[in-house]
Amino acid sequence: MGGTTPNPTYEEVCSGVTGHTEVVQVEFDPARISYERLLDVFFRTHDPSVPKKAQYRSVIFTHNERQEQIARAAIERLRQSRGRVATVVLSAGTFWRAEEYHQQYYEKNGMSRRSTVGKL
Repeated sequence: MGGTTPNPTYEEVCSGVTGHTEVVQVEFDPARISYERLLDVFFRTHDPSVPKKAQYRSVIFTHNERQEQIARAAIERLRQSRGRVATVVLSAGTFWRAEEYHQQYYEKNGMSRRSTVGKL
């Protein structure tokens, strides 16, 4: 998400020339879990201090003004408690799904991704 090339390949995204960021698109029911809670999980499982590095930059893509306000407030609270935060907030654009060979990467490559957050 976030780049200029329509329907980029994984190799193009990795090259750093498309401007895209590797993302996970999360669809959720706000009646069951709040956006604030999702951000809390994001910041507990992701290092927000990592500076921009091609497709692995720390970014939150928002879908509306309310999400943007909540995300910016969460980042500000994090800055006050931790200091440096490289995470940026941008308006969501088109979500381009990675090719099938890159889906379920950990499972396909014999790696384990154990959750560190438990149940949401």
